Amino acid sequence: MLAYLIRRLFAAAVMLVVIIMVVFCIFFLVPEWAGVDIASSFVGKQADPAAVAAVREKLGLSDPIFVQVWEFFKGIFAGRTYAAGGEVTHCAAPCFGYSFRSEQAVWPVLTDRLPVTLGLALGAAVLWVVVGVAAGVLSALKRGSLWDRGAMVVALAGVSLPIYFTGLLSLAVFAFGLKWLDAQYVPLEQSFTGWLGGMILPWITLAFLYAAMYARITRATMLEVLGEDYIRTARAKGLREHTVVGKHAMRSTMTPLLTMLGMDLGALIGGAILTESTFNLPGLGRAILDATRNQDLPIVLGVTLITSLAVLLANLAVDVLYAVIDPRVRLA
Repeated sequence: MLAYLIRRLFAAAVMLVVIIMVVFCIFFLVPEWAGVDIASSFVGKQADPAAVAAVREKLGLSDPIFVQVWEFFKGIFAGRTYAAGGEVTHCAAPCFGYSFRSEQAVWPVLTDRLPVTLGLALGAAVLWVVVGVAAGVLSALKRGSLWDRGAMVVALAGVSLPIYFTGLLSLAVFAFGLKWLDAQYVPLEQSFTGWLGGMILPWITLAFLYAAMYARITRATMLEVLGEDYIRTARAKGLREHTVVGKHAMRSTMTPLLTMLGMDLGALIGGAILTESTFNLPGLGRAILDATRNQDLPIVLGVTLITSLAVLLANLAVDVLYAVIDPRVRLA
């Protein structure tokens, strides 16, 4: 198990270096090859050439490529110092640069918004895993029944309907119509009940989409597993049905679900753009949407790196859980 964990950690470290290299190429080399001047984006299109040259010097855009790559890596892991015209600015690690619009350090801006996105992603994940897996297992056990057909119709609707439609519909019905829930987001540090009331609709809306997918995958996988020889053997031994399903069948069913959960949760930590926009949540999704509109390159770069790191860590956790759930992984 220890050797397996070391291999996965080494692979994750290598992948992190590759991700950082790819992100650097996308955000710095590709614009330069396309004729886009990053320094002009920082100071604005109407800036004089002297101001553009000063920004290029401060950001190190005139340095050789290998120097820029080194400074980029050093900024992420150890911090970075920007110097131009006698003015020295230190950016603490992890340094993703400074916003083109507010000129604030990117990392503090993103960490202020990260708790909102984490609360949205984790709360919705709990809902969609519990509801989706339970609905899929029941549909598999009651194949062809009214419950099975009804659940799969709802699941098909959940997969098909876009989030902005279900989100606006839930706001119109439950927040503005029936007035059962609050549509206004309240920070957790101000009021727990206000925060909880403002997050219920975003959780349900986001979980509806993913629960539908998990229900369909769980049903298909469970039906396949229930037809295996070892399940028939367990039933022939006289084991109770809840033991057969809960202990034996669910273990094999969880493998594809863990893969999906790692990818979905990691991606959502980078921001649920449609959900945050629909419910006006000040998370990373809104941050990257506003940054894209304003051409604020460092904010987009920071969210991209956070999303990549979240997906990487989520997949690393999934690999470890594989070894816990399936002994064959440890033996391999």
